[in-house]
Amino acid sequence: MNTESTSRHNDLELMGTEELLRGINQEDQTVAVAVELAISQITCLVDAVYDKMKVGGRLFYLGAGTSGRLGIVDASECPPTFGVDFDRVIGLIAGGDRAIRRAVENAEDDENQGFEDLKAWNVNANDFVIGIAASGRTPYVAGALQACNELGAGTGCVVCNSDSKVAKISIYPVEIITGPEFVTGSTRMKAGTATKMALNMITTSVMIKLGHVKGNKMVDMQLTNQKLVERGTKMIVEETGLKEENARKLLLETGSVRKAVDVHRKGGN
Repeated sequence: MNTESTSRHNDLELMGTEELLRGINQEDQTVAVAVELAISQITCLVDAVYDKMKVGGRLFYLGAGTSGRLGIVDASECPPTFGVDFDRVIGLIAGGDRAIRRAVENAEDDENQGFEDLKAWNVNANDFVIGIAASGRTPYVAGALQACNELGAGTGCVVCNSDSKVAKISIYPVEIITGPEFVTGSTRMKAGTATKMALNMITTSVMIKLGHVKGNKMVDMQLTNQKLVERGTKMIVEETGLKEENARKLLLETGSVRKAVDVHRKGGN
């Protein structure tokens, strides 16, 4: 497998700190190029996810280890960023929530458990499931995608090897060929970075298409801290011309930038 091939760097333990960092950075610079080469595949996947979500379907991420954690991170950031419900984008990891912090032995090797985890969420034909697997061969992911195909749910994947089992099962595969890691086989590095970039692209594009961004602003973001209140206030000032204190007051009263601007335009403030 491409991701398991021998590193282009050797005798790492003999390197000084700056040499190590420059070597890692040298490899990291290839990641964006690899992602760019997969944009046509990502485009097809985004449009397919959007078609499901625009009529009420959900997006599931499914993975093991680093891949599962990355899916959970991306899913957990959608509600505060775009104001969607927490059950619209859902991340699942082999071994359950305890595997987020600690590896669960052999969890990824059960080809039936992935679909069992999805069934706990009543996955159905209206939903879309994206399997995440750097290797492209994780049984937990492959088994779930196969079952989802039979169910009629949309399926896609993000993998970092070509011609993989997971990609062949997926209706909308995304293959980002990142090559050998700085530390041989450590796919938490380049493969993980590429995966994170792809997931950012997927959910951000889908949420924009669903209307949760206006211009370039997160008008539906949740006001979970003072920084976001200040950001929202600035958005309202720029959009309406209100004084800052009035914009902040209106934001806190309505709970979102979108609602605040709508109220102002209707003459409510």
